[in-house]
Amino acid sequence: MRIAIAGAGSVGLAIAKELLISGHTVMVIERNAANFLPELLPRARWVHADACELDSLEEAELQNVDVMIAATGDDKANLVVSLLAKIEFAVRRVVARVNDPVNEWLFDESWGVDVAVSTPQMIASLVEEAVTIGDLVRLMTFRQSKANLVEITLPEDTALAGKPVRRLALPRDVALVTILRGARVIVPTPDDPIEGGDELLFVTSVEVEDQLRQALGLAPAESVESN
Repeated sequence: MRIAIAGAGSVGLAIAKELLISGHTVMVIERNAANFLPELLPRARWVHADACELDSLEEAELQNVDVMIAATGDDKANLVVSLLAKIEFAVRRVVARVNDPVNEWLFDESWGVDVAVSTPQMIASLVEEAVTIGDLVRLMTFRQSKANLVEITLPEDTALAGKPVRRLALPRDVALVTILRGARVIVPTPDDPIEGGDELLFVTSVEVEDQLRQALGLAPAESVESN
């Protein structure tokens, strides 16, 4: 994919490096001369400009990218970048970094944000995921669709142990995305068996989360969600 990243700080550079390793085409937009260091990532296209300015984004030909990542350390700048990318250049996917969790409510489709990533929220969710068994943990919200990426760790004595994925009576609007089993990452097929201790990742709507718990043999309960 063709991906643009606004902000060449430590976060932006780390994202750019990973995307380049994965074979994507990356453009880094940075206005601060101190952070404009093309020699750090020579395979990326570097643009010395302010990503909050429409003219700069036009010169960078933002209309040709598939994904815009607003990764600066300033929430106001990330919102402006997101809005310009979505409204002015019709970028298909906009991902924005949330620096202050207090501002997270702003990062939605009204500002052009498809996915908002809050580091404190992600860390808290991962902590909860590590210690919670038999409950639902929301890891991420997809703003545009209002769906959640959720994780459920099955108890070791789950009644589903040994049953194939096709036997899961999942409610409508729920998709099993991945099974994490120890160090393995399993892309599930209908014949893959479920085991106790499996971590299951689903994309689901909030309305059917209780139905999902019931389908997995778990009692309906208040979901664990990071604030």
